[in-house]
Amino acid sequence: MLGARYRRIVFFFARILAGVVFWDLILPRLGLRKLSRQNRPERLRRAAVQYRAMAIQLGGVLIKVGQFLSSRVDVLPREITGELAGLQDEVPPERFEDIRAVAEADLGMPLEEKYRQFDVAPLAAASLGQVHRACLAVHGVDPAGEEVLETLNVVVKVQRPNIQALIATDLAALRTVGEWLRRYPPIRKRANVPALLAEFTRTLYEEVDYLAEGRNAETFAANFKGQPNIRVPRIIWTHTTPHVLTLEDVGGIKITDYEAISQAGIDRGEVARRLLDTYLKQIFEDGFFHADPHPGNLFVMPLPKAPADGGASEVHLPWKLTFVDFGMVGRIPPETRLAMRELIIGVGTRDTGRVIRAYQMLGMLLPGADLKLIEEAMGTMFDYFWGKSMTELQMVDVKEMHQFAHQFSDLVYDMPFQIPQDIIFLGRAVGILSGMCTGLDPGFNLWEYLTPYAGKLLAEETAAGKGAWLDELGGLARKLVALPGRADAMLTKIERGDLVTRDPQLAEQVRRLERAVLKAAGSVVFAALLFGGIQFYLAALALPAGILWVGAALSLLWLLLSRPR
Repeated sequence: MLGARYRRIVFFFARILAGVVFWDLILPRLGLRKLSRQNRPERLRRAAVQYRAMAIQLGGVLIKVGQFLSSRVDVLPREITGELAGLQDEVPPERFEDIRAVAEADLGMPLEEKYRQFDVAPLAAASLGQVHRACLAVHGVDPAGEEVLETLNVVVKVQRPNIQALIATDLAALRTVGEWLRRYPPIRKRANVPALLAEFTRTLYEEVDYLAEGRNAETFAANFKGQPNIRVPRIIWTHTTPHVLTLEDVGGIKITDYEAISQAGIDRGEVARRLLDTYLKQIFEDGFFHADPHPGNLFVMPLPKAPADGGASEVHLPWKLTFVDFGMVGRIPPETRLAMRELIIGVGTRDTGRVIRAYQMLGMLLPGADLKLIEEAMGTMFDYFWGKSMTELQMVDVKEMHQFAHQFSDLVYDMPFQIPQDIIFLGRAVGILSGMCTGLDPGFNLWEYLTPYAGKLLAEETAAGKGAWLDELGGLARKLVALPGRADAMLTKIERGDLVTRDPQLAEQVRRLERAVLKAAGSVVFAALLFGGIQFYLAALALPAGILWVGAALSLLWLLLSRPR
């Protein structure tokens, strides 16, 4: 069964990748770009439908991948996100008998003895586990001071049976697909695919350790202890094991149930702002963030209405933003957090030099990248897009995009960026968050919130910078003292002819010339093989003609698939 599962996943992605190569790489280079664009929406929709059907049937890791893709409404086309959105709610539940067996094996006793009541019908079915409502008998005190037994409503998360074997199979299939992607030079150049999959594997196995999830929830709650508008369910440790997690039942409105949120009198734009604020705190202050903010893990909990000024009129409903499911969390090292602060300050203040410095600190730029050209492109992007809301960005004139691509064609062609391994899950969380804020408020303007937050960080940096000024002066003094020696060393290299200079732009021009020469040589080889085969065919020598034509076809394929000049 697991072998069939592996083969089905691998064959599915092989078919999708083959379609991408044919329609989006080969046909445009044969002059059929218009045909490729015309049927692109239907191709994307059909692929999403097929993936959704497979994910629902197989479950496991495939559900998590689909949920992530469905949340990227800010980047991916609607043909994909619309079809995959159902994966948030369409995960098929396990049979209760199987769930009972897993829970009782871990708890060491029947459910009826451990819980006062346990609902057979699942509250929710997730990719790796299943949630049921239950009740516990807890000790309390009545108004007279007597000890009584009270009922506490809880939810119980139980791991799916055989989930470890399913995860291992899915990860093996993804590693196979990742190996295919790694062989494509533009991807290999910009991402260490095996390392990214290894990081994903580590995080995934942490997610199926419910003891670790309970500790993560308590850490998150402690970080937001002083903010009553954020709620985290309390963990019931007496009823928690590595495969069974019992926590307080908090309830609420699913964050993507926009109609219910509006009907509750809650401003959806305010929800988007609070959500963003919590993540700014998690990333830049705590260094510990909820890495799986898909709609099934975020809820809006309305609170009782409060009269305004003691009168009959009422203000907007107060509400809390509730986070659940802390199986996937991220931790940001201090040096990465410092680089992220540089990045947000640079973006918020439109300081392109600071943005480039942040990219370098994060390791996002490939060696030899033309920093001057990247900085110029960043400045132009700020001029084009800075200050626009998400809706306005989606309505940007295509001509403007073409103009930008033409102006910086060298940069667009080379794409001198790579994906750092240690921030892949941060990028995933931020991507989901961006799509969610856009869904809550189509007019959501990220710049309105980044700018004041960048100002706050800059003020903190200035306040803490007095000592830094002294350090900077000391460093300058040391450089001045060392300057004569360094100048003498440089003059010595000049006299010996050992001085070497590096010009990224010149190096790139040389690389392009080399590629052009290779293309010309390939064209000559193709023509020679083609016409040689024709001569043999005319001479009634079919076998040599066939061999030469096969060689011509291979050389033509190389010309089509290799990067254009």
